[in-house]
Amino acid sequence: MTDETDTPTSAADAVFHGIVQGLALQKFVPGQRLVEVDLAAQFGVSRNSVREALQRLAAQGLADLHRNKGAAIRALSPQETLEVLDVAERMTGLLARSAARRIAAGASGAAVEQALAQLHAADGAQDPDAFAHARRAFYRALLDTSASRELRRLLPTIHMPIVYAQHRPAALQRIRMRDYRAMGEAVIQGDEDAADAAGMAHVRNVREAIVQAL
Repeated sequence: MTDETDTPTSAADAVFHGIVQGLALQKFVPGQRLVEVDLAAQFGVSRNSVREALQRLAAQGLADLHRNKGAAIRALSPQETLEVLDVAERMTGLLARSAARRIAAGASGAAVEQALAQLHAADGAQDPDAFAHARRAFYRALLDTSASRELRRLLPTIHMPIVYAQHRPAALQRIRMRDYRAMGEAVIQGDEDAADAAGMAHVRNVREAIVQAL
């Protein structure tokens, strides 16, 4: 999962979102040191804003803060990776089920349809930046459609940005497009059980690809 919005509201937000998005694009990698002065120059903000962003990254488990050594992007052990995926499997299924339930009750599926179209366009163009943005938009559309305050609170705490930054099996892009299509179509149809199953199956497919690569 990723943070639910791409729109920074402060200088610290700009740094936080920039690092999270940079993980998706391999501009930041697990284990990389995060040097305050370098980040301040990169994002055009004060060092106080950088410190605030680093504290937020640490609070969400995306960075480690070490006394006298500064900050670094967190790296997951194989066991920690599997534990993150276990949580993500359940939460992704629940997210898709919740969104499908609301559509079945009369909510609009337009945001999910639009997000799927963006994913297809970015995949066809083979544009990694556009696909990363479209992927975030897809999860945000599911979250907005679900209207669940608890999911909005919990999803950003799942460390999938670290998992995807650290493990990039060759089949990942194919898995994502196939699975996002299945998830999105089930949600749009308001089929709770199919949406839940598709969401969980997606994370299981990612886990299988990562385990094979390991």
